[in-house]
Amino acid sequence: MQLDVLDQELMCSGHVGCPGCGATIAMRFFLKTLGEKTVMVLPACCWSVIAGPYPQSTLKIPVIHTAFETGGATATGVRAALDMLGDTETTVVTWAGDGGTFDIGFQALSGAVERNEDFIYVCYDNEAYMNTGIQRSSSTPYGAWTTTTPGTHWKHLRKKNIVEALVAHRIPYAATANIAFPEDLVRKARKAKSIKGSRFLHIFASCPTGWRIPSEMSIKIARMAVQTNIFPLYEVEDGVRYTINYKPREYLVREYFKLQGRFRHLTDQDLDAIQEMVNEDWQLLLRKAGEHA
Repeated sequence: MQLDVLDQELMCSGHVGCPGCGATIAMRFFLKTLGEKTVMVLPACCWSVIAGPYPQSTLKIPVIHTAFETGGATATGVRAALDMLGDTETTVVTWAGDGGTFDIGFQALSGAVERNEDFIYVCYDNEAYMNTGIQRSSSTPYGAWTTTTPGTHWKHLRKKNIVEALVAHRIPYAATANIAFPEDLVRKARKAKSIKGSRFLHIFASCPTGWRIPSEMSIKIARMAVQTNIFPLYEVEDGVRYTINYKPREYLVREYFKLQGRFRHLTDQDLDAIQEMVNEDWQLLLRKAGEHA
């Protein structure tokens, strides 16, 4: 497979991500697509650590570390400053985890995209607060163990559909992507760069540490999330035009769940209930895209 990206590496080796970290794979693909004329805003998240402490940095672009809840607001300010300087070439990106996007940073994100501020917001989703000890977020899926949903108190609530929340703002572009489908990820990053206004990418980024999987399984697990319809690949333009980018093989969800320690406690009955939820969500997405099963 040959990706149409820069030969230049904008992410150095020697970062402090965990072995098999999906968030680092996503960052490498993303930067090799956008190029060095990029300013990166990092609210508190795993990547605040991965990038390394000042004055060291694993990223060869300007980086602004900011507070957990301020990803949307900080990107808005950076864009305004660049505009005042007459810089129309640099792309402003907020790169945040699911905790800083689905939960703590949602107010700033919602306010910014409601104003259609001109930046790309990327949420790399590892489905919990991983760098602070694997606490559940509203991105944590139904059935998952975390340190705040332990034992029989595993999460009994469904994952928030963050793309639909952004689509409700009628932003120019929103899409899902996955580290196991790099051609699709690169194409969407390039498309997002070409559009003005608020753009949102939701990237599925597996976490071997928090998901209790071997590091070498990171890509396979991410691919299974798509093949089981747990994480469909699609994009939405102007809040209304849905396109499904990949038709999965529709494996049973238990094939995905049985590989991960965080779901080890689930019974066959639990997995059947989750299968029904996934089927329901997929049928709803097909209808929005004007397709039928």
